[in-house]
Amino acid sequence: MLNRRQFITAGLGATASVAALAGCSGGGTSAGGSGSAPASGTGKVYYLNFKPEQDPQWQELAKVYTEETGVEVTVSTAASGQYETTLKSEMAKTDAPTLFQVNGPVGLANWVDYCYDLDGTDVMSTLTNDAYALKGEDDKTKGVAYVIESYGIIYNKDLLEQSGHTADEITNFEGLKAVVEDITARKDELGFSAFTSAGMDSSSDWRFKTHLANLPIYYEYKERGIDSTDAIEGLYLDNYRQIWDLYINNATCEPTLLSTKTADDATAEFTTGQAVFYQNGTWEYANVVAEGSVVNDDNLGLLPIYIGVEGEEDQGICTGSENYWCVNKNASEDDIKATLDFINWCVTSETGTTAMCGSEGAMPSGEAGMGFVIPFEGNQPSNNVLNKLADEINAEKTPVSWNFSTMPSEEWKNGVGSALTTYAADQTDGNWDGVVTAFVDGWATEAAASKA
Repeated sequence: MLNRRQFITAGLGATASVAALAGCSGGGTSAGGSGSAPASGTGKVYYLNFKPEQDPQWQELAKVYTEETGVEVTVSTAASGQYETTLKSEMAKTDAPTLFQVNGPVGLANWVDYCYDLDGTDVMSTLTNDAYALKGEDDKTKGVAYVIESYGIIYNKDLLEQSGHTADEITNFEGLKAVVEDITARKDELGFSAFTSAGMDSSSDWRFKTHLANLPIYYEYKERGIDSTDAIEGLYLDNYRQIWDLYINNATCEPTLLSTKTADDATAEFTTGQAVFYQNGTWEYANVVAEGSVVNDDNLGLLPIYIGVEGEEDQGICTGSENYWCVNKNASEDDIKATLDFINWCVTSETGTTAMCGSEGAMPSGEAGMGFVIPFEGNQPSNNVLNKLADEINAEKTPVSWNFSTMPSEEWKNGVGSALTTYAADQTDGNWDGVVTAFVDGWATEAAASKA
């Protein structure tokens, strides 16, 4: 997986002609080759969307496309943490999704028999680098990434300065810990906490059982010289523990309350100035700078997630993709064509690319766009400050690759999340052993089950 900077350099920034494509991908008269929508046909599109935070934009794009072409586009969005379960249910229906998502190789293994071969399709012709083509064992493209994202520790510069600190002090875990614990010691005086709540309900727990868990996996893979495994060893789980301890013991709420805290709680705590730091990603930009927020483009900052590994001063932002479009090969020929036309329109037309890449006012309705970086020639310069900050950091540091796609199953993630919640409520060594068991033994169990 290329990092975001490599993607921009190799794919989008290599020539001025690519930049010229930003507003409208031109050329050709076919549905796939031009920025205009294809002619009306008899097929229809049913998109099962993975990202709840982008549901309003996809609903609007579907409506606009239908108005332009007469092609029916239905978008259904799975609840947070329920995508795989929802996909299984929907695929069993007569009118199954024609467009769905997998998170990488492990997800593809579950659904490869449903995936249409995308090689030679119009949407693939504008992909900026083959690294974003997800291939099966037959070396044929079964999925294509449609967004490159980054995440780290978002922070409020104004609050950090009010606490008497600056980001220059935070270049590793020890620096982060010193600043965080000082804020906690003076939180009554300051009027704010260090971290937002690390909510462990289904709307929020993915930030920790998946995104935070990526760090110990990344460093283990790096040490072992591998990019996947059926048997994780847990070499960096002590580091996982100390960053988790820092999050939950220096936050807006007591650790015993985390099972009831939600993603909305954490966002609200950050946007109302109750906390300095908030682990999340570039996709959260529109929410953190929304009207009424105390956070704006000028006081928004981003830090790598440090966990106390030697040499982490050179670590960048976690950057990659776990969002791959797949077209259902079992759909009718007309529906397959309609679906391919739709996704190509999304990444080549001015309306589609503006909606996907833009932020405030980017949707046809005037609402905020998705704020994505897309790995296609039609990518537009981003107004998303978090994207810009991630690029600046990764220009000087080594980005952390996304290894989510190698996690053996959703059941594994749930086991880790449950163990983290238990440990947060009672932080004993015995309860941390439960996290280790869920992480290591659970990985082996789920990996074996997936092979079976």
